[in-house]
Amino acid sequence: MEKSSKTSQDDDRDSRQPTITDASQPAKADEHNVLIVDWEGPDDPENPRNWSSLKKWGATTIVSAFTFISPVSSSMVAPATEQLAQQFGITSSVIVAMTTSVFVLAYAFGPLFLGPLSEVFGRSRVLQLSNLWYLAWNLGCGFAQNTGQLIAFRFLAGLGGSAPLAIGGGVIGDLFSPDQRGQAIAIYSLAPLLGPVVGPVAGAWIAQDSTWRWVFWSTTIADGIVQVLGTIYLRETYAPILLERKAERIRKAMDEEKANNTVVRTVFQTGERNFRAFLAKALVRPFSLFIHEPIVQLLGLYMAFVYGLLYLFITTLPSIFQDTYHERVGISGLNYLALGVGLTGASQTNARLMDRVYSYLKTKNGGVGRPEFRLPNIVPGTIFLPIGLLLTGWTARSSIHWIVPDIGVACVGAGTILVFQSVQTYVIDSFTLHAASALAAVTFFRSMAGFGFPLFAPTMYNALGYGKGDTILAVVAIVIGCPAPWLLWVYGERIRNSSRHARKA
Repeated sequence: MEKSSKTSQDDDRDSRQPTITDASQPAKADEHNVLIVDWEGPDDPENPRNWSSLKKWGATTIVSAFTFISPVSSSMVAPATEQLAQQFGITSSVIVAMTTSVFVLAYAFGPLFLGPLSEVFGRSRVLQLSNLWYLAWNLGCGFAQNTGQLIAFRFLAGLGGSAPLAIGGGVIGDLFSPDQRGQAIAIYSLAPLLGPVVGPVAGAWIAQDSTWRWVFWSTTIADGIVQVLGTIYLRETYAPILLERKAERIRKAMDEEKANNTVVRTVFQTGERNFRAFLAKALVRPFSLFIHEPIVQLLGLYMAFVYGLLYLFITTLPSIFQDTYHERVGISGLNYLALGVGLTGASQTNARLMDRVYSYLKTKNGGVGRPEFRLPNIVPGTIFLPIGLLLTGWTARSSIHWIVPDIGVACVGAGTILVFQSVQTYVIDSFTLHAASALAAVTFFRSMAGFGFPLFAPTMYNALGYGKGDTILAVVAIVIGCPAPWLLWVYGERIRNSSRHARKA
């Protein structure tokens, strides 16, 4: 008969630490000749949770590199948009902004398919094939001959580049237990936000000293290096796929008679596996989460606002420092470093605090962890964000030194990363087994905002100015952001308990 044991509450019912069943003894199939394949005890070296720290952090670093290089491409073209407009004769400010933000539009749709596919075919395979797709189309952007080609190629490149945003969080969930997950998420989640900072800095100098086409060719070269490293070092981490491979090895080791009379399946499979139905269910899962899960909708909307603000800043900084402070393209691009300082400083501080706060609250809760223990780290972010908006908006004038709006930009970066890291970890803790699908649903919201916010930004700032425009955004940040952690702290568990997918995790 199949053995079973209760999952440890210390892992927050983490379904990647399944009930322990000895799969090394094929003779122990039950009376229906069903052999359950599971990890061979809690210390099984094949379980990614038991890999060495070097292997775990190596995989985290490579996934973070994939997650970094794609957002670099999303924003690197921003300082070169004037060159593009001149070469292709673009007169509409909306079309000019779209050459940058259409890449992020693809971020909304790609994860809805790539996230669940990683739960069918494995994280590593989907991640690397998607990156090759991105590499090919990003290279094609450098050869675009008109606006239509450039926008189409950018969208197609974004589809492939979106994979790490959905799959990377799942890899972190595969490798680390909840008590260890905070620091890994802090490093991983910094990549998609630091990429839009590094991109415009490099793109500004390329646009000033060369042609806009090298913006795309240089990122293609860098991505090629990351792809080579990923092919060599990134191993599969998804437990159901690894156990399925183990089950296949056991099937092949059986003699023909025993193989015909024994059904070998993993602890994650229930009954006979209809692959077509399984694939269809996996592909529908992000849409089901998107439609039916209130916790995904709430977190997705909040992330949408924060992420939209980030891309709004990315596309408006050149106009602030080139038009108001009359800086050259290359020099104006250096102001993106202020955003990077805020992102990096807050991220590294949060990396050291997130797991400590979680462990402290878990101990006070009788040793039982909850995803809500990630929420206290959001609170400083909800304060930094409106302060940064107000400071940037009201000091962006030639009579005030440029360092003052840069301080505001740094505050926006700090607020963004604190919210981003805490929400991502909350989602992974809540939907561990289907973290990729849950993150894909959340990514849809935020990427739509990242696409849409830059399109209305020029009109808003032309009509209201930077002071009033950023004040409106700051008020919205206060109204939405400040109550969010408190409401989730009080009602989050109740909302999760009404969720079928979250209860499973």
